[in-house]
Amino acid sequence: MDNNNKHGILTGITVLDLSRMLSGPYCTMMLADHGAEVIKVEDTTGDKSRSTGPFKLEDIHNEWAGYFVSLNRNKKSIQLDLKTSTGRNDFLALAQKANVVVENFRPGVMDRLNIGYNDLNQINNRIVYAAISGFGDPRSGKSPYFNWPSYDVVAQAMGGLMGLTGANRDNPTKVGPGIGDIFSGMMMSFGILAALRHVDATGQGQFVDLSMYDAMISLCERGVYQYDFNGVPPVPEGNGHPLIAPFGIFKTKDGHIALGIVDDNFWSKLVLIMDKPELKNNPNFATKAGRQKNAKQVNHLVEEWTLEKTKDDLVKLLGGEVPFGPVNSMADIFNDPHVKARKMIVDVPNYNPKYKPWRMAGNPIKFSNFPTPKLRTPPKLGADNKFYLKNKVLEPVSEIQKKRLRKAMGNFATGVTVVTTLQKDGSPRGFTANSFTSVSLDPPLLLVCLAKTAQSFDVFMSAAYFGINILSKDQKDISNLFSSQSSEKFASSDWVSGVNDIPIIKSCLSHFVCKTTKFVDAGDHVILIGEIIDYDMNIGSPLGYFGGEYFNIGVEDTLVEVAAKAGKTIIGAVLTMNQKILLVKEKSGGFGLPKSPVQTTNLESLKSLLQNHNLDMKVIFLYSVYFDKKLQTNMIFYYGTVEGEVGTQMEYFDIQNIPFELINSTSESKMLKRYVSESKHGSFGIYDGDEISGEVKKFTLKDRKGIVNDTRTTKNNNS
Repeated sequence: MDNNNKHGILTGITVLDLSRMLSGPYCTMMLADHGAEVIKVEDTTGDKSRSTGPFKLEDIHNEWAGYFVSLNRNKKSIQLDLKTSTGRNDFLALAQKANVVVENFRPGVMDRLNIGYNDLNQINNRIVYAAISGFGDPRSGKSPYFNWPSYDVVAQAMGGLMGLTGANRDNPTKVGPGIGDIFSGMMMSFGILAALRHVDATGQGQFVDLSMYDAMISLCERGVYQYDFNGVPPVPEGNGHPLIAPFGIFKTKDGHIALGIVDDNFWSKLVLIMDKPELKNNPNFATKAGRQKNAKQVNHLVEEWTLEKTKDDLVKLLGGEVPFGPVNSMADIFNDPHVKARKMIVDVPNYNPKYKPWRMAGNPIKFSNFPTPKLRTPPKLGADNKFYLKNKVLEPVSEIQKKRLRKAMGNFATGVTVVTTLQKDGSPRGFTANSFTSVSLDPPLLLVCLAKTAQSFDVFMSAAYFGINILSKDQKDISNLFSSQSSEKFASSDWVSGVNDIPIIKSCLSHFVCKTTKFVDAGDHVILIGEIIDYDMNIGSPLGYFGGEYFNIGVEDTLVEVAAKAGKTIIGAVLTMNQKILLVKEKSGGFGLPKSPVQTTNLESLKSLLQNHNLDMKVIFLYSVYFDKKLQTNMIFYYGTVEGEVGTQMEYFDIQNIPFELINSTSESKMLKRYVSESKHGSFGIYDGDEISGEVKKFTLKDRKGIVNDTRTTKNNNS
């Protein structure tokens, strides 16, 4: 999926937006404004707001209604007939990788099309499904009105807003903006982000239900507690406040102003500005309770004074002194320096560049680290069909693809990778990372840790794509270069531009190009998670790093060669597959670890033996070297993984349920017990000794002649 709006705080979130008119589109606009990829899914005629108006004079074909432009900037548009199998399959293919679906149909509509929450959860259990409706979904509590259609005016009426708004109880008044829709959309954007946070923590999506009626009750919270506390339903009271005075709208010579005198100290300031100091200590007005009791008289005294002034006069007298503001027209708002400073009237590029941009309400939420991205033109109907509907096939990752991915991800020793990306100016940036791992095969995800203090931190946090290059044993110099602060990293390296121009280090063992999907805070680091969009592999051995030194997989050959030359030697392996251990049924009964034939003393013979049983063995590191006094034999065991189905001569056992009592060799039993213990915390050592006592060694190769050991002598725990 696309990620052009790449510098917002919600970069990496993909939203399928099936909503229409105001509530849903406002919700998804809030997400799109901050970087989410919002794909508007429309039918053949498009969102009804496209034809609602108003239209500019130059728009002779009436294609760009203000209603639509205001709510659908930064989005993409595709056309799907969801009532057809083709349209449904195309939608499901997109939903398979999306993070969020938003719709504002009546409950049950999506279910009847077989694309409701339960359908989508079957193919993507991480999906957050957000449904806005007039009276909510029956799953959250079945309303007797659940099947009623609803618009803003209905929500305002039923939710109590009109019952609290107007000159008096006989004249309930609709609030001017579509607050029933807008407040519902904003509430749902909160619900979506809360559900996405849960996905990050657990991997589980969910159904998020919002009723416009419920949202209006929440908005009218004051009326709820007033009725509960007083037992009298509150009614419209004009422009005043039932509990506070002076509070509301007051006339001036040329318009109106708003005042909110809640605290006594503001009352003291106001009467001094009014040049009526005698009101400051008047027992009828000095306290909040007194002003509430005499609210009619208080408001009359204040309005007598404001009627003598213009709005500009009052701005000079009251601005910054008491809670005050002029009642602005839209013309006033367009000319207000606050609006300019806060960028609350923004330019949305006109579809036809020869005409002036459209001016729309800006996004009120500001993030210090992620300035609101540059706004993009709303989409023409179906403008993005070719990009999103091309070659979209609903199918899981195949086992062949998973096996190849697993092999590519396996070309990784202990963390020596170079992570690369592009800066905003198009120049390459990269660093050496020691914390990289695969996360998932379906979808294919990788993660890498970024230190918050790293020079490249801000660059990678704002990058839409990044690359991971797993170094080969001959690229120690590359690792050193990229772990430095040299400005010549790429000038001194052999690299090419890969997919999306991401820098790829030549001759590396594997490389991956990833689309940034999300960030997870991890103390002094941030975990960057990306979805693999391209990868490749080369033949070779990986470069490892341990204890401050580089090493190559296979350097333990020094130990193995010495042991093999000393006399009779048996090669064996501790092999795992998906938290299971491979054991061999021995002729004498019981079980043992896989071992090479007696007449051979090399690792290849063990691999060949397993291949004859259709098992693929991969060595990761040397695990144990010891001398078995009973057999008078050198025992060399590797640790690795194995793939394949076993026949009658072998068996897989869960690591936590190994039948130690059936393992013939005491030393092999002890070795497996050590492995079970070490696998819990992921720290392994190499044992050197005999079946009675020896040393567990953590080692790195200083050179081909010597090994640096950190040893701990152990007894009766030989392997």
